[in-house]
Formats: sequence, C-alpha cells, structure tokens
Amino acid sequence: MKSLANNLSAPPRRNVRRKIVLAFLLVGACCIAFVVGALAFVRHASAGRLYAGATEIPHREVGVVLGCSRQLGDGTPNPFFDSRLRAAVELFQAGKFDYLLVSGDNHSKGYDEATNLRDGLLQAGIPASRIYSDCAGFRTLDSIVRARDVFGLTQITVVSQEFHNQRAIFLGSHQGIDAIGYNAEDVDLGDASGTHKREKLAKVKAVLDIYLLHTKPHFLGPKVRIGVDPPTTCSGTQ
Repeated sequence: MKSLANNLSAPPRRNVRRKIVLAFLLVGACCIAFVVGALAFVRHASAGRLYAGATEIPHREVGVVLGCSRQLGDGTPNPFFDSRLRAAVELFQAGKFDYLLVSGDNHSKGYDEATNLRDGLLQAGIPASRIYSDCAGFRTLDSIVRARDVFGLTQITVVSQEFHNQRAIFLGSHQGIDAIGYNAEDVDLGDASGTHKREKLAKVKAVLDIYLLHTKPHFLGPKVRIGVDPPTTCSGTQ
C-alpha cells in the first residue's frame, strides 16, 4: 500500500517541477526578447540622424559634447575622451555649431568630466565665450533633459561615439529634442574598458527609464540662455 501511494504521488510532483522549469524558461525567453527589442528600438530611433563626416552634417547652434572619464582605470589616457574632444573641435572649426555645451559628471572631488572637456577645448583654441558647462550630467538622460530644461535647447548636435549617440538621440526623441549625432571615432580596446558591454545594458535601461520608470534628472537648477547669459563653468555660475 505504501509503494502504491508513492507511485500515485510521483506524477503530480513531476508535473509541478515541469511547470516550474517551463515558467523559468518562459521568463528567460521574455527577458531575452525584451533586451533584443530594446537594443533594436534604440538603434532605430537614430536612423538617418547620425553623421560621420563634418561636410555632411548640418549646422546647429549648439553642439552637446557628452563626457566620460579622461583616464582609464589604469591611469592611461582614455581614447574615447580624446576622440570626442577631437570631433568637437573639428565640427566647431568647420562652423557646424556656434556654441558648445560640455556635459558630464562631477559627483566627487577630483573627478569632473565637463571641466576636463572644457580644458581640452580651450587648449585646442576654442574661445571660452563659446563653451558652456553642464556639471550635473551624471548620466546621458540627465544631460539630454537638462539641455532642454536648463539650457532651453530643443535642437542639438550630440558629439560622442556612435553607440552613445544612438542612446542620446533615442532619449532626446522622447524629450521633445530634435537631436542629430556626430560620430566621434570609435575605439577598439578589445573592450578592455568594458564600454561596449556596458552600453548594451545602458540602452536597455534607457528604454526602461522612458517607458516604465519615468526617470527624472538628479538636478535641474536655474535656467541659462546660451549665447545670452555668460558661459557657465563648474566652479562658477552653474
């Protein structure tokens, strides 16, 4: 009788385990589908809005240069930073925008992406009167929303690598900003810096920020009229 009872209870237990495994597989498949869809969705938003040559890109009053660390973790120069700096100088000298807004993170003492970009532009001969600093661009979403809400911009040229421009343009398209991107030279580090891997996660997070989380910038602050108000710096009026 005991053996019969065990045999009768075995199929239900197997059915429960099977349902649990199927549920996990279904959740996993949904997550993979969401990630793939999010990546494609972000890339699609930038279709026809990315430029690789200074002669083709149209003029915009303001170019927004997105910040990153000036150095890699081992202390060597960050080629992503240098590439963005060269691209911004190239476009300004070609007359493709009148002002630059450098936007980056300065959350801790001694780390100031916007000021590093500004210093590099000044060294390249860009007049200080043409450079505005956004020191609360803690993430790309903050940089884009603050470009609109603090600096009053609705039409911009974003300067960064293509993978980053795609995300910035996607975010801008949902914030009422007509954004195009100039693709700074990409860098092949064998992804030793992890930048390309992190970007995939950042694109998925951008979709969640827009459609599910409705994420807001960390800070806004007083409005600055580019070309009218004095240029902002991270140690001054910003």
